[in-house]
Formats: sequence, structure tokens, C-alpha cells
Amino acid sequence: MTVKSDIEIARAAKQQPIADVAAKVGVPADALVPYGWTKAKVSFDFINKIQGNKDGKLILVTAISPTPAGEGKTTTTVGLSDGLNHIGKKAIAALREPSLGPCFGVKGGAAGGGYAQVVPMEDINLHFTGDFHAITSAHNLLAAVMDNHIYWGNSLGIDQRRIQFKRVLDMNDRALRSIVNSLGGVSNGFPREDGFDITVASEVMAILCLAKDLKDLETRLGNIIVAYTRDKKPVRCRDLKADGAMTVLLKDALAPNMVQTLENNPVFIHGGPFANIAHGCNSVLATRTAMKLADYVVTEAGFGADLGAEKFFDIKCRKAGIAPSAVVIVATVRALKMHGGVAKDDLKTENAAAVAKGCDNLKRHIENINKFGVPAVVAVNKFITDTDAEIAEVQKAAESMGTKAFLCTHWADGGKGTEALARHVVGVIDEGKADFRTLYPDSMSLRDKVKTIATEIYRAADISCDASVETQFKDLEAAGFGHLPVCMAKTQYSFSTDATKRGAPTGHIVPVRELRLSAGAEFVVVVTGEIMTMPGLPKVPSADSIRLDDNGQIQGLF
Repeated sequence: MTVKSDIEIARAAKQQPIADVAAKVGVPADALVPYGWTKAKVSFDFINKIQGNKDGKLILVTAISPTPAGEGKTTTTVGLSDGLNHIGKKAIAALREPSLGPCFGVKGGAAGGGYAQVVPMEDINLHFTGDFHAITSAHNLLAAVMDNHIYWGNSLGIDQRRIQFKRVLDMNDRALRSIVNSLGGVSNGFPREDGFDITVASEVMAILCLAKDLKDLETRLGNIIVAYTRDKKPVRCRDLKADGAMTVLLKDALAPNMVQTLENNPVFIHGGPFANIAHGCNSVLATRTAMKLADYVVTEAGFGADLGAEKFFDIKCRKAGIAPSAVVIVATVRALKMHGGVAKDDLKTENAAAVAKGCDNLKRHIENINKFGVPAVVAVNKFITDTDAEIAEVQKAAESMGTKAFLCTHWADGGKGTEALARHVVGVIDEGKADFRTLYPDSMSLRDKVKTIATEIYRAADISCDASVETQFKDLEAAGFGHLPVCMAKTQYSFSTDATKRGAPTGHIVPVRELRLSAGAEFVVVVTGEIMTMPGLPKVPSADSIRLDDNGQIQGLF
């Protein structure tokens, strides 16, 4: 039997007009700003009108530590949302927008898979409604205004050795990590070392995803610190008078995007900060709007629970004033085998013992979720090679942690494939046991916040900081930023900072390489290990096989 590819399944879908999909959750046609007939933005006027609505229950989908075998977190998020609608509940999924960099690199598309997808799949994975382009343009406008200010006399006294603000591009391009700009003579400005980050690592992206409205967006943009003077005084975006123009570029991008699943259920896809560099969650505006429209909102946080879920709780929930009622941890037998020491080429062979060993990773994530006071459930994303003995090991591991694991077949069966999971999640929420709390208080020092995450979530023995980092901690505290949450930039593949250490390592040291203040987003990025804020393409990128066929249809996008 030939198995259809994700794009073939998506292309065969019978999409409904987006106005009909929106109407299912009470959004009238005149509240939509259409981008064609299958996608639209929801207007701010309508969002303001529904603020008095009761909030629906929020369900976070996270995962075990990712492996090359794959976990299917977005697929499960979509499948669970369809499953909730399948059992008669009013549910909306709220997801991040994919980045072009990973899409053409190694990760591929990010609109789910199989029969648990969001459509139009090609649009979502490519230019969509132009949000990322707007963010890139707004970010680079600020960089251009800053360099222009320096060129025309530098009345603010910017010290070019202390410029903090790089340019961005929504593509993996290692050649731009470190560059020298303004070469070519006097008319081109003053040469200096510079570099690019990927757009999803931009502070502007983080700000858009945390902003409550256009006014809050402009205020946060104005707070961005682009550089320091020679006497170390901050120079902000508003000092350069760029915040207004940036807001103009972002005014449409801030409105949430609505699309649909293959089962014609509504989905918000909006914003997309990286989870191992930034905070890895879709926009607050989309999530809160979904909560005003549906009884259940299923959202996801990037990569494993040690990164995505921790940041969702400690940054997004803290800042947005929202609290999840349940957490679903996605695992696959294949990935657990890899955590148990099995090579990728041997994953098709039954190995229940390796699954049992790999479940140490799953158990660690369940323990961590419990620290936030939210009940956890495990979703086993089924692959055809999984055996009953291997699945039983996952279920046994979950039960040993006081929870349950459900076999989910949403890739093949859509919403029907998560019916048991959906019913259990609703039951868990109805029990009302969630008592959400953040891991640390605002009043804790920045250094202690980092150490708390490292020891409590990563199970490290300690953190290590050289003298320059210790000075950064002290300077940020002295400047009044000690109350901010921290955003850990760490490899997604391990609880440690060594990507090769799978499973559940303990006792390691987390080296803190540098701190980056995001004054507009209102968090401090803590760079650990060898994290790159501008990824590179792999030896054989996905772009090699993406093309238009003779009928003008896209091939190779998955």
C-alpha cells in the first residue's frame, strides 16, 4: 500500500471557506480580514468586543527531549484539538508559524502531519500572511535607523563597540553569523564587526508574541536597548524615534491568523519564536483570543518540556496572566528507543528493554511538569513499527509516575485517533486539580533563577559563569532588570548542554556563556553551551528536493 505524503493529503483536503470555519466559534465574517478564502486575520475591534467572555480551559502540548526519530508534537496538538471537537467539545488549536529557515533546512514543515494537519499547508509553511516578513522589516528598520544616526553625527553618543542589535533574516545562513559592515569608504559609514540572527530569534518577534495590543507593542518596541554609550548608558529604540514606524510595519502582523484543520476545525497560527533561542510560544494575543472563543484551547511549546514548557510557564503564563489546566507530553516509541541507546538505523527492531531505559527521559519530564502544579498526561504518537510490548513499557512508565499514557493514531485517523486521550484530558480538567505556579518568583535574583532552572529542571549540579558573566548579572540587577524572567538558550536534544547526552543525565554543569537583555520583551536571554542564534543549513538541505512540478504544484515540501 502506498502511503500518501503530508502534502498529498493536504492537497486532497476539502477546505471550507474560512468565514464558515470562523463562524463555528462565533466569529462573524465582518470580523475577518481575508487573505484569500482559506485564511484570514481576526480584527482588533472584534477581539476587544469579546474580552468579557469567560475563558476556556488551556491545554499545553509539550514533548520528551527531541531526537532524529521524531516526536510529532504539532501533529498531536492538531490531533487532540480535532479529537476534542470529535467528542462534541468546542476546541481551538493555537500554534506557532513555521520559519523558512528550518523549512528549507533540516526540520521541514511545521503544520502537523498525516490526517492531523493544518491547511493550507503550503501557504502556512511559506509566506503565509506575511507576518515574518513584517517582523524582519521592522527589525532591520531599527538597525538601519541606528546606523543612520551614527552616520549623521551620533548625537546620542552610541559607542560602536557596545552595539547590541544585529540584523535578522528568516533563513539559515551561517555565512552571516559574523560580518564586517559599512566597508567601501566614508560615504558608507563607519566599519565595524556585526552579524545576523535568524528572524525567529529577533527580540521584535518575541515582543510581537507577548504584546497585548498595538499600544503595548509600541511601548515594548520603544524599550528595546540597541546599544550603550561610552559611559554605559542604554540607548533605546524610542531614543532613535523608530518605535512608531516599526509599529506601522507591524500593525497587521499583530492580528492573529485563523486557518483550519483537515477536519475543518479552527486554528490560530500566529508568531514563531525559536524555543532553544527565544521563548518558543505562539502569540499571547492568539492564545487569549482563542480562550475567549472556545471551551478548550490546545496550544504547544517548542521542543522538549525542559525548554518549551518551562518557558511557556515562566515567561508566557507569567506575563499574560494565563494558567494551563492540563499538560500533554508527546512521546514516540522510536524516540524513547534512541534515548535508551538504540541507533537510528535499528529503530524498526523490537527492543522493549531500550524503551524502558529511554522512559527515564519521559519520567523526568513528568516530574518537571508536576513542579508547576499542572496534571500531566502522556500521548504516545503511534508508528507502524511499534509493538505491543514496547507500548506497554511506556504505559507502565507513565503509571509509575501517577499518570496515564494513551496510544494515539491521529496521523492515520485524525480526530478519531485521539478520542481516548481527549476524553481523559477533559476528565482531568473537570477534576480541577490544576494549581498552577511558576518555578521561581520575580523577586529572586537573575543568577538564582538560572541556577534554579538548571538544578530543578535540567538536574544539573550547578551553573558555571566566568567573571564577565558574573559582572553581567550584577550590572543587570543594578540597572533594575533583576525582576525579569530568564529565557534559557540551550540545546534541545539533552537536559544537559551536550546534545549527545540523551536520556536523563544528572550532575552536569551548565556553562553560562553570556546574557542578552531583551528589555522590550521583558526577559533576559541566558546563552549556554554552543547555541547559535543563526543556524546553518545541513549538508543536504530540504531545499534540494523542493520544486514545482509540470503542473505548477509544489513538491518536496513536507
